[in-house]
Amino acid sequence: MASMGQGQELKKRNDAPIEIQERGEIFFFYRPKVNKEEAHSPDDVQRLYMVLRPESGEKPVEQKQCPDSGKEGAKHGLSPSSSHHNEEEPRIKEHPEGGHGAKEVNIEKEPLLRLIILGRKSLPDPGEKSKPFWGFVELVTTNIHDVKDVLKEQEYDTATRGHRHRPRARALGEGIYRILRHKYSDKRMHTHLIYKLELPPKDREGEPQEVLNVEREGSFIIQIKNPEIAGGRRYYFPGLQSKRKAVYPAHLQALFGNKRWHPADPPDFLNYEGCELLLISASDNIEEELGLELRPETEEPTPECSDLVKTFGPDVAPIKPLFEGTWT
Repeated sequence: MASMGQGQELKKRNDAPIEIQERGEIFFFYRPKVNKEEAHSPDDVQRLYMVLRPESGEKPVEQKQCPDSGKEGAKHGLSPSSSHHNEEEPRIKEHPEGGHGAKEVNIEKEPLLRLIILGRKSLPDPGEKSKPFWGFVELVTTNIHDVKDVLKEQEYDTATRGHRHRPRARALGEGIYRILRHKYSDKRMHTHLIYKLELPPKDREGEPQEVLNVEREGSFIIQIKNPEIAGGRRYYFPGLQSKRKAVYPAHLQALFGNKRWHPADPPDFLNYEGCELLLISASDNIEEELGLELRPETEEPTPECSDLVKTFGPDVAPIKPLFEGTWT
């Protein structure tokens, strides 16, 4: 599958202390709660998904988990998602372990997709810059149909609540992203995930985007959790069961040392299911903060030009929130 619209970045300050690690496309989806046909407020939302599709970077070849590990290796499109599984989620054949092993993928020639679940069902609020938001990598795959399986609707039965209907996810946003190093002192560096939306169109951003904090553009400090050290009291989050956590190759695990957190450097950390991460709001003005302007391929693409629709097909998710900024 050919590379699509990763857009361009333009340095607005020559002294901007940044280095681009990875470029690609970003997609947002939300799913209404079980047995709800539509969502009309955040209270009706069961999941917020963020999908990253890297397309180029410092190195064209990245390392990902073995294809036979994690959910990617399961014969079914879905398996129980984590330690907080409940009867609001379908219980399919269990494939519990996180991603492990190693396989090389040329991101300039092959599709690589990371589906990330955001624990608070929203992005961090730009006004709360010290509040970390936890998330985890639910699925890593080179097969687009695996992501479509996660997003589709499903009927299932539970022992206590009987028949349940899980509605399909809705397309919420589409744009471009970068993962970059930001040197904020002589000896200190952290990594940012920054993005800029192409869709919804500028004059169509609505309540779904506003209340889920999917702003027109955003910048987040991104940190990766050491799976071998407990979370600690400073950042409270539910966490994954040990068996669901990523098992990184030795060279990646060694980067943590005895620290609890590490920058997303290299971005290969995100290529392992069970990777736990924190997003901390840095800014909603990328140019002012980092001296960088993101330029999407098309400012206001039509449904026919939408990379989300091209990637996943026209029927994977209702696109009304994506183009009209309204709940559905």
